[in-house]
Amino acid sequence: MKIAGLILAAGTSTRMGRPKALLEFQGETFLDRLIGIFAGHCDPVIVVLGHQAELIQAGLRRAGQATFVHNADYLQGQFSSLQCGLRKVPPQAQGVLFTPVDYPGIRPSTVERLVGQALARPAPLLVIPRYQGRRGHPVCCARALLPEFLALPADAQAREVIHRHLEHTCYVEVEDPGILKDVDDPEAYQKLIQVVPPQ
Repeated sequence: MKIAGLILAAGTSTRMGRPKALLEFQGETFLDRLIGIFAGHCDPVIVVLGHQAELIQAGLRRAGQATFVHNADYLQGQFSSLQCGLRKVPPQAQGVLFTPVDYPGIRPSTVERLVGQALARPAPLLVIPRYQGRRGHPVCCARALLPEFLALPADAQAREVIHRHLEHTCYVEVEDPGILKDVDDPEAYQKLIQVVPPQ
């Protein structure tokens, strides 16, 4: 069995002022880096694009490692992109590991551990990383939860489903501050570049 990877990169990046997916970090764009990390452990890797989709896809080096989906309704918010991506998850995938493109500091070792836990027996419904007691991204959900995510309105939030199943959630303790670093504006980007050590 396999876990599908899902990267959400459809937003307008209003606060950043330019597409976050194409910002550079450790010699790669945010999106290239995440595609590469996910591709090592997930099959397939699905990327949801929306705003400036052609520009973003043209700016990638790892486009061949991902399947791209366009969310025509990206202005409805991030959850609409999550739903758009979940609809493309193949039937053979046991679950889905998903993250916004805003978390480029996630370490490969974290993804490896999350996928390993998601494929364990018995498999938990949710696998969520924690760093110093705080939950972060990416989140892995079992296939059984996909209908619940897809049943919500497009302006909902993923935590509405997650909070229903806290008793069936496996938390993975990681030494990875990148799971918490939501790079959403120029200030956060500068902090990312200065603080997160090379791997």
